[in-house]
Order: sequence, then structure tokens, then C-alpha cells
Amino acid sequence: MSTLSHTEITDGEIDPFTTRNLPVAATPTPTGNPGLVGIPLTIAGAVGLGLANIGFFPAAAAGSILPTILTATAIGLLITTIWAAALGQNLSASLFGVFFGFYASYAALALGLINGWFGIAPADVQTAQVTWFLSWIITLVLLTITTLSFPWTYTLLLVLVDMALIVLLWGLVGSNTTVTYTGGVLVFLFIALASYLYVDAMEREAGKPGLPVGAPLRKV
Repeated sequence: MSTLSHTEITDGEIDPFTTRNLPVAATPTPTGNPGLVGIPLTIAGAVGLGLANIGFFPAAAAGSILPTILTATAIGLLITTIWAAALGQNLSASLFGVFFGFYASYAALALGLINGWFGIAPADVQTAQVTWFLSWIITLVLLTITTLSFPWTYTLLLVLVDMALIVLLWGLVGSNTTVTYTGGVLVFLFIALASYLYVDAMEREAGKPGLPVGAPLRKV
């Protein structure tokens, strides 16, 4: 009659000789830093938006920024969001997911208005644009509030986004190119700070101390 030896028991099974579970081999925890992809792609899209709003090219050529926003920024941020969520980095996933929605919806609105996809009459174009601005101002202000427990540079980054959108909305409603230009300048201030945070992230990933990012504005 055959007998069952200990060597025939695999990890995770119950040992009939001791009625105890044998230890299960530890599963390696996946690691990664999705921000190293998400931040530069966010910057790339913002450069196009900034150039459009300071009048770097004619308004008729505004669609020239859409290839970058669609193929690099939006798709890249979607990948970054999924990557962060897969790693359990839920705060990062939320942040990059919001920016994905921002850029993707901008591209959808721009393409829709250019090609007449949504049945929006020319007289209602500004209403559609105002609706888009208000949707994202409210969302990003809420996101900004949630970053008060982060280093203050991250909060400032989102404050610059909020200010840029508010000023650009003002310029749109008032048909004021000077105000719109100011909004474009705020976009470039956002780009400058985002670039600083990207350099910090890259240096930390390389094992260096990184750059100062400040203390949280809310301690508790």
C-alpha cells in the first residue's frame, strides 16, 4: 500500500501529518513609476495649448496641436492611468486619469467642432466651449483641494491649471485676446513647474536625492 510523504505536498496545501497549511512562496510585488511617462506627455500636450493661446500660430491652424494631444498625451495618459492602477497607486491613477479625461475631451470637442460631428450650430459653439471649461474648472478645483496633503509644489501645479482655465474662459466670453494671452502665459508657468517635478522624479529614480518639492500645506 502506498503512503503519502511530506515531499509530495506542495506549497499552499494542507499537510495531512500536521493539519497545518504549509508556507506559500511570496509573490514579488510589482514596482514602477508611471509618473515618468505621464508627466512628460502632459507637458507635451500643454506646450501645444500654450502656443495656441499666446497666438503663436493663426487660429485657423489651431488643429495642428491635435495630433500630439491625441496620439501622445491622451493615449499616453490612459496607459499611465492603467499602469498606476495596476500597481495599486490609486492617487496617481486618479490624478493621471483626470488629466487623460481633460486632454481627450479637449481633442474630442475640437475635432467635433471642426468637423461638425455633434450637430452644434455655429451660434452655439461658444456655449459648448463654455460648458467644457466649466466642467473642467469645477473638476480640477476639486482635485486641487485634495492635494493639500501633498508637497505644496503639487498643489501649486494644479492651482496654475485652475487659474489658466479661469482666465481662458474669461478671454473666451469677453472675446479678449489679451486675457487669452495671459491664460497662455499661465499654461507655460504650469509647464515650467511640471518640468521641475519631472526632473525631480527622474533624479529620484536614478537614486539621487532629487529636488526640493516642499512640505504639505495641510499637516493633518
